[in-house]
Amino acid sequence: MTTILSAINISKAFKGKQVLENLDFDLEENQIVAICGTNGSGKSVFMRILAGLVVPDSGTVTVNGIQLGGKVEFPSSTGVHFDNSGLLLTETAKNNLLLLAMVSNTVSKERVEEVIRLVGLDPNDKRLVRTYSTGMRQRLGIAQALMEDPSLLMLDEPTTGLDFAGQDWFHELIWQLQKEGKTILITSHSKEEIASFCDKAYEMAGGQLALIS
Repeated sequence: MTTILSAINISKAFKGKQVLENLDFDLEENQIVAICGTNGSGKSVFMRILAGLVVPDSGTVTVNGIQLGGKVEFPSSTGVHFDNSGLLLTETAKNNLLLLAMVSNTVSKERVEEVIRLVGLDPNDKRLVRTYSTGMRQRLGIAQALMEDPSLLMLDEPTTGLDFAGQDWFHELIWQLQKEGKTILITSHSKEEIASFCDKAYEMAGGQLALIS
């Protein structure tokens, strides 16, 4: 299999506390891979480093054959979702994505409507995002990550706020995206959940990654 992402010797400390220590990690193309761990384990920090949003103290990250750093801040053809703090609460779901699409100028109105439907929301819903439940906001955040049709998805705890039906929907969505050739990396609190739908799973603890399935 082709390695789409490679991290070598990644270390990161905050205020003297070592969060990640000499981590190596490879992500193979068209795989669904999960990193589980408790709050504060470093899994979200590690994913932010892989996405180019946090600079490691040491080590390198290469995505699609291009090393991050210097002039390359963010990996190409990558969709990310970490939390919903960037959502505009006084706009509709559709306007949220249309405004974001204006930044890259590569996403059509039709594509925006398509991904909103894909995550189970209504592009014609006139309600503002501030009225949305946590699960609905989570779906909109996932739509945002999918909007530019990336080959690689990084989703931080994507099932947070989803009920059981929502979690089942998410698993079906991820399987469908894999069939379309996409590679998906997620984080989760639950070993049981990720074991049910991932090709490979790791546990983050003590600044280290261990393969668990």
